[in-house]
Amino acid sequence: MKRASNSELEGTPATQEQIRGKIIDAIAQTMDLYGANYSFGQLYGIMFFEDKPMTLEDMKQHMNMSKSNMSYAVRSLTDSKMIMKLDEKQERKDLYVAETNFFQAFQNFFATKLQREIDVMLGTINEVIPPLSEMILAAETPEDERQLGLKDLHKLRHGVEYYSWLQQFVDGLRNGEFFQQSSDKSGSKPPSG
Repeated sequence: MKRASNSELEGTPATQEQIRGKIIDAIAQTMDLYGANYSFGQLYGIMFFEDKPMTLEDMKQHMNMSKSNMSYAVRSLTDSKMIMKLDEKQERKDLYVAETNFFQAFQNFFATKLQREIDVMLGTINEVIPPLSEMILAAETPEDERQLGLKDLHKLRHGVEYYSWLQQFVDGLRNGEFFQQSSDKSGSKPPSG
């Protein structure tokens, strides 16, 4: 896909394709935040403007990507909840659509990623605190090791506090709590959850 340069949009009236190209380029440039490379961002941008679901073949025609790269791009964008696979099919081919509501895309992506971090970290912290506490309390533990264990325990308890707070944040994000102010100010209606 050809990028729309600033000079193409200045001076002469811009075409719809140039305007969309500019937005697609901006989306592609920012997709690293979502763990996607530039071409994956382009694909999301193309799908963002598409008025109908797309098959892998449709995407491949727009992007000139190999089938394996296209499959990887779709998997990455699906995992990030930037696009969704539909239940219905077109001539036995899977159909995909982009999440076009930026509030919902933000909510889906960050709630999913942060929940994974919470589950991994809090699960591991809770798993190691009991044996660490036993080691600290054991009479045979050398004093320098006990002191080191106490420092680690203090850090891990701080981690539990942080991940408990983060869980409340994720729950609020999923419930749409943080989007109420946006709808009041802008007049646009973000999702409620």
